[in-house]
Amino acid sequence: MIPELIRREIHIAAPRDRVWTVLTEADHLAAWFTFDGAEIDLRPGGALVLRWKEHGAFHGVVEAVEQPHRLAFRWALLPDVPAGEGNATLVEFTLVPDREGTRVQVVERGFRELAGSDEERSRHVRDNEQGWEGGFAGLRDYVESRTA
Repeated sequence: MIPELIRREIHIAAPRDRVWTVLTEADHLAAWFTFDGAEIDLRPGGALVLRWKEHGAFHGVVEAVEQPHRLAFRWALLPDVPAGEGNATLVEFTLVPDREGTRVQVVERGFRELAGSDEERSRHVRDNEQGWEGGFAGLRDYVESRTA
């Protein structure tokens, strides 16, 4: 059975405002996550593009911006196509002050509604699980190295 969502959570030893900046500014996104560029119009309805040389450009739409604690966007799971029904998932970050830093959670949902076979949907889940594992490690390392 295809999981409906992926959930990951980490603790970052940095203030929530700093983590928010790193999650929402294109230059920072390119440094820890996309590596080959990013564009983000940080407002509901704003465009989002995340680029990886080896994977392509992934297009999305910002759904919610509640600074400094919630960011949500819908993104296409195939390169070079606009996010739309049957090809996109919803990604939601929440940031909560926690001890001497920030607890960051990402939830990506909508895998069951994707067009395609069960095998294709399962591959998207596996790929994105791996992506968030590496991405969250990169996020923590990047933020903590900049605040040390």
